[in-house]
Amino acid sequence: MGLRVIAHREALCLPAYGTIPRLTALTLAVILGALFPAAWRAHGSEWDRPHIIWIMADDLGYGELGCYGQDQIQTPNLDRMAAEGLRLTQFYAGSTVCAPSRCVLMTGRHAGHAFVRGNARNQLAVQALRARDTTVADVLHQAGYRTALIGKWGLGDADSSGYPLDQGFDFFFGYANQVHAHNYYPEFLWRDRSKQLLRNEVERSPRYAGFRGGWAIRRVDYSHDLFIDEALDWIDRQREQPFFLYLSLTIPHANNEATRALGNGAEVPDVDPYADRAWPEPAKGHAAMISRMDRDVGRLLALLRERQMAERTLVFFTSDNGPHGESGFPFSHFRPAGDLRGRKRDLYEGGIRVPAIAWWPGVIPPGGVSDHVAYFGDLMATACELAGAELPADDLDSISFVPTLTGRAPQPRHAYLYWEFYEGGTKQAVHFGPWKAIRQPMLHGSVELYDLARDPGEQLDLAARRADIVEQAVARMGEAHVPSPNWQVPAP
Repeated sequence: MGLRVIAHREALCLPAYGTIPRLTALTLAVILGALFPAAWRAHGSEWDRPHIIWIMADDLGYGELGCYGQDQIQTPNLDRMAAEGLRLTQFYAGSTVCAPSRCVLMTGRHAGHAFVRGNARNQLAVQALRARDTTVADVLHQAGYRTALIGKWGLGDADSSGYPLDQGFDFFFGYANQVHAHNYYPEFLWRDRSKQLLRNEVERSPRYAGFRGGWAIRRVDYSHDLFIDEALDWIDRQREQPFFLYLSLTIPHANNEATRALGNGAEVPDVDPYADRAWPEPAKGHAAMISRMDRDVGRLLALLRERQMAERTLVFFTSDNGPHGESGFPFSHFRPAGDLRGRKRDLYEGGIRVPAIAWWPGVIPPGGVSDHVAYFGDLMATACELAGAELPADDLDSISFVPTLTGRAPQPRHAYLYWEFYEGGTKQAVHFGPWKAIRQPMLHGSVELYDLARDPGEQLDLAARRADIVEQAVARMGEAHVPSPNWQVPAP
């Protein structure tokens, strides 16, 4: 099933993948005290465990922020966040679409043996976490953290075992399923287990009517603004214990139903500061959505500073997968994947490599750039290390990247990262060392091979020249893929 957990709190890697025996609690405490700055540990034992805020955009490409090379969309606050913290250049989503990527994030298992491996369209039962699944929120809640999810969930509706309040979250405000989340002006949002009615009126899409898909014919309450206000208020009320906030934004995902019906799925209250640009309206809307999100990330960081919480809070910003072209704007307009090949629904780098910024004043040195190869599944081990919690199972694919954040210890590395995907004829990919291999269709298709160190844009297929590396890649794919009755691979 691929690499299993080598969390830094349990083992030190010397140099590559070797380990020394499990450390005693006393030895670990001494090492942690030496490794981490006083800002983390100066508030007494309770604040040895920092707040954790995970902010996730939806379908934001690797190249859509200024600090990643974007020159048309204004993102000054995220650019400042990167300048004050750490920017990761080889950070990967759990998958190339919503639900499986979020499953990897929450459970620490890669897509080869995670329960949710795709967007299930009308079969939400196979897209809901099971009661026996353990999430990051479960672990942190049991460790004494307050836990909240604000925004989009996508791993279980209100009548399923996957509902956020049954998966470790104390508080939930937002969308339970991702079709409902397409609409930025919905009729209601979930608040814990109740529907909070909004002032919008919605035209239902017959394609997904059962899942509340549609577009607004009366627009009053913009869900993103409600999420930000709720998040700021929730943070401001957390004074008694450490907390975990999963702020799962929907920007800049398109309202696909509005695109089909109206030709423009970039729903935003106004297109400032791009109103006077000679761009298609969907392009103005797309850019305005990202700049609106940027503004609000700035508000959140400002609140942490004002409340003197910044030095005991890790804030991580990323995206759930690569960029879309689904709101009606020309995909090439902003070059949203930068120089990377592919987009959402691809396993090329553009579909899975995502922007990632870590901010923690006094702990993360400013202005850093790291090429450490990490991915969504690593949140589990990272959160456990920060919270002093035990990892929940021995069959995870999670390595703490706390050493990368602090720069004060050797960083364990994955033997490989693995993805698989079931749309478009199926495909799978593996990344090890400088090599990236993609096989389409899964299990029996032809293999493409790229040297990401020299060719991050995946333009030169080296499979015919490096049969030895292809053989290694195929072996890793075979090890990582575990068959699932819910996710069938078509016969050749």
